Amino acid sequence: MMYHTQMEAAKAGVITEAMEIVAKKERMEPEKLRELVAKGWVAIPANVNHKSLSPEGIGTGMRTKINVNLGISGDCKDYDAEMEKVKMSIRYGAEAIMDLSNYGKTNTFRKKLIEMSPAMIGTVPMYDAIGYLEKDLLEIKAEDFLKVVEAHAKEGVDFMTIHAGINRRCVEALKRDKRTMNIVSRGGSLLFAWMEMTGNENPFYEHFDEVLDILYKYDVTVSLGDALRPGCIDDSSDAGQISELIELGALTKRAWDRNVQVMIEGPGHMAINEIAANMQMEKRICHNAPFYVLGPVVTDIFPGYDHITAAIGGAIAASSGADFLCYVTPAEHLRLPDVNDVREGIMATKIAAHAADIAKGIPGAREQDDLMAQARHKLDWEEMFKIAADGEKARRYFESVPPQDRHSCSMCGKMCAVRTTNMILEGKKVTFCSEK
Repeated sequence: MMYHTQMEAAKAGVITEAMEIVAKKERMEPEKLRELVAKGWVAIPANVNHKSLSPEGIGTGMRTKINVNLGISGDCKDYDAEMEKVKMSIRYGAEAIMDLSNYGKTNTFRKKLIEMSPAMIGTVPMYDAIGYLEKDLLEIKAEDFLKVVEAHAKEGVDFMTIHAGINRRCVEALKRDKRTMNIVSRGGSLLFAWMEMTGNENPFYEHFDEVLDILYKYDVTVSLGDALRPGCIDDSSDAGQISELIELGALTKRAWDRNVQVMIEGPGHMAINEIAANMQMEKRICHNAPFYVLGPVVTDIFPGYDHITAAIGGAIAASSGADFLCYVTPAEHLRLPDVNDVREGIMATKIAAHAADIAKGIPGAREQDDLMAQARHKLDWEEMFKIAADGEKARRYFESVPPQDRHSCSMCGKMCAVRTTNMILEGKKVTFCSEK
C-alpha cells in the first residue's frame, strides 16, 4: 500500500520499518506500537528526506525522550561552535535536536545537520521567516510563512513547532487576564506582533489545512507550539495558557484526520504543585497526544542554575504524563549556551527523564541502576565507571583525590560502610589501626 506518513500506515494496519526499529528499542510488540501510532498516542517523527535518522517513538509507553536546542543568533554566529554542540548532543544520547537559528541564511547549517544526525531534527519556521525571506515582519504575508514551512520540510526536518493555537480568541483571553510576563515565546511574540500590526488572524491558524498538506507530503510531525506558555510562576495555569491548550486540542483532531502526527508543547514556568494537574489536563484536552514540555522551571530566582530548576520540574512532569523534555541549560535567561552549558543541560534533563521512566515502570528503565547497585556492592570502580551515564566525569572525580585503599573512595577511606559490612558478612575482622 502507498502511504505518506507513519500514522497513515498505522491506520491501514501496516507496520513500517521505523515502527519495527522503535518497537525493538522500546521492548514493545510492533503490533502494539502500530495501534498507538494509529491512535496518535505515539508519534514517530521521521521525515522521508532525513536519511541518517535513527527513529524514536514519543508518547504513551515510550521512554521519556530529551531535546537539545541550539543554533546561531545575531550575537553568536559561529557555525563551528554550534556543530560541536551537535556532536556532543549525539554523544550524550539526546534523541532530538532543535535548530533554532534565527540569523541570516540558516539552511546551510540545517542541511549539514540533517545529513549527519541520527537524532530527530526540529525547527521553528517562524524564527527563520525574517532571515529566509529577507523581509521585515510587517512585510511578510501569510503565504510567505507557508513557503518557509515547505522549505524546512523539503530539507528533511522531522518535526516543526507551529504556533497555530494563538488565535484571536486566545489573544482576547490574554488581554483580559493581565500577566506579569506577557508573552515569552519568541515565535508566539512575533505572531502576536504580526497579528496586532496587520489586524489579521494568525496565518498558521487561518491556513492550518495548507500547513497540514505540506507536513503530510514529507511526513513531518507538527509540534503544536505553546505561544502563551507561562514565563514565570505567577502566570502559570492562567486563562491565556488554558485557552490556547483548548485550541490545540481541536487542531490535534484536525491534523489526525489528515494523517499528520502531532505533539503538544507545554509550560514553561510552573510551581511544583501545579505540574501533575497540568499534565493530566493536556492529556484530556488534547486526546492523549504526546506532550513536549520545557522544564517546567519550578522557581524564578536561580539564573545560572536553571538546568536544576528545570530538571526538578521535568522529573515531576514526565512521571505525571509528559513524554518529551526540552533541555534547559545553566545559561537559560542569560545568554546563548556554550558547549559546557549544553553538556550540563543534557545531563540534568537525562536525569529527569530517567528518574521519571523508573517511576512509570518503563520496561528496562531500572536495569542500569540495578547493575550499578551490584557494582557498588562489590566496590568495583571500573564497573561503576562503565555503567555510569557519564563515566568520564565519575572517573575524573574519583581520581582527583585518589584513595589510599582502592576498595573505597577518599571520602570514607577504610571507614567505608560498604567495605565494613561486606567484611563482617564474609566473616572477616574489621580493623582501623593496623599501622600500630
